Amino acid sequence: MTETTTTPRPTRPSPTPPELGGLGLFTVLLAAALPLVDFFNVALPTIGSDLAASESVLELVVSGYGLAYAVLLVLGGRLGDLFGRRRLFLGGMAAFGLTSLACGLAPTAWTLVAARVAQGAASAAMLPQVLATIQAATAGPRRAKAMSLYGATAGLSMVAGQILGGVLVSADIAGTGWRSVFLVNVPVVLVGLVLAARAIPETRAQRPEPVDGPGTLLLAASLIALLAPLTEGRAAGWPLWTWLSLAAFPFLAAAFYAVERRADRLGRTPLVPPSLFRLVSLRRGLVMILPFSIGFSGFMFVIAVALQQGAGLGPVQAGLALAPLAVTFFFTSLAGPRLIARYGTRVVTAGSLFQVVGVGLIALAAWRSWPDLGVVALLPGGAIAGVGQALQLPVIFRIVLSEVPPARAGVGSGVMTTTQQSALALGVATLGTLFLSLTPGLGMRDALVITLLVQLAAIALTGLLSLRLPRAID
Repeated sequence: MTETTTTPRPTRPSPTPPELGGLGLFTVLLAAALPLVDFFNVALPTIGSDLAASESVLELVVSGYGLAYAVLLVLGGRLGDLFGRRRLFLGGMAAFGLTSLACGLAPTAWTLVAARVAQGAASAAMLPQVLATIQAATAGPRRAKAMSLYGATAGLSMVAGQILGGVLVSADIAGTGWRSVFLVNVPVVLVGLVLAARAIPETRAQRPEPVDGPGTLLLAASLIALLAPLTEGRAAGWPLWTWLSLAAFPFLAAAFYAVERRADRLGRTPLVPPSLFRLVSLRRGLVMILPFSIGFSGFMFVIAVALQQGAGLGPVQAGLALAPLAVTFFFTSLAGPRLIARYGTRVVTAGSLFQVVGVGLIALAAWRSWPDLGVVALLPGGAIAGVGQALQLPVIFRIVLSEVPPARAGVGSGVMTTTQQSALALGVATLGTLFLSLTPGLGMRDALVITLLVQLAAIALTGLLSLRLPRAID
């Protein structure tokens, strides 16, 4: 009897997960900076005089960008999961460069508004892929470091936009004036595209989910109903449509939730799966993003107006007055991973305490030194506030995405960036409107101090919410 032996079939090695190297991380962070720099660096007074634009049209230059950006972020994340995040990143970045060129060459104010809306849509295609790629192509300490650098980039971009915009407008390169604020994006995008093609790995969901049409439309309608009247209402004089839009918001939001819940229950693929909110870290992190981002963007808007229109500083000097905040924010963000490893989420609580002290010192400086505000007067408060913000923002980002599975990284990052972007718009609309409403009756100094004290309440809320976080995060 002959014994037969069978050779065991070699097992196929599991595919190696893609890795995001140092050059790739630099590239995605460069892309993350572009939309935020462009949101905060628009030289509106110069644009208004050059294009003969009214205040309401100038508001649309900012709000049109912000609305398109916020409304399409979750859809951009889903499309990245479906078609590949690298592919969407490259397409979104190329579109951002083309729309920036269109902004810089715009012959009329309304052409600029249209180009800004398109630029916001391009940003929404590009930005969710940044966080989703970090989430899917890094792990462990490398992910912690990447998330800290993302948080540092996000915070610094908002301050850098003020400084860079002022420098470019003042330099008036080749007579371009305000147009250089947009045209400078074009060579940056070209470099980014070359680097991205070489250094960013392709990632996507293992089981791609189709786009949820009804959910997308209802989410867009909900965000527009909330953000459009808040960003345009003051400049337009709060006409009837703004109040009708705000009244419609809760009904549209409820309809969106009902449609998404029904799709989830039937086994379909909703745009924002309600099951995602069962993740305690995501739910609590999103709740913390709201007061933090509202206070942050409101502060950036109010202090810029106060320094330029009240203290009489030029755009460059006003931007440089915020430099201490940017410096301490950056270096504290780099130390973030080590601090989190040692102290856990209590770093966020400590950050809120630092920020309370810093904003309080800025309010005191405004009260005592007005109108002689500048780098020296704002240095102590700005430096301490920067430390506090850096101890909060990168950690909150990391908390939100800590339990999101890689297959849903695009959806998770889209939800987070939509929440952040909406809160940034709300901050300008609420704290900005409060400041501008108080100024005629109380004067700019008292209006600034009161607005900063209101911001302290938002900071305190962030600190209290941080006490509910689990001590350790992945």
